[in-house]
Amino acid sequence: MIETVGTFAALTLPLWNIPLILKIRRRRSSRDVSLAWAYGVMACLVGMLPIALRSPDPVFRAFAIINAALFSLVVIHVVWYR
Repeated sequence: MIETVGTFAALTLPLWNIPLILKIRRRRSSRDVSLAWAYGVMACLVGMLPIALRSPDPVFRAFAIINAALFSLVVIHVVWYR
């Protein structure tokens, strides 16, 4: 049960990046999102990805992969609309 809830949360949490992407696109501006924050979070996710890929924990692997992919889209939109 705990693993099922953890897996669901790990797969759902990164989806919250989608509303941020849509907000940036709708406003055609990313001025309210700090470049330092976006780059800092991305650097942490990229730094965490190699160990996540080697982890035997499928929840951690799924979270890291999906979060890195969706947050990459956030960073692309932040930079594009700057």
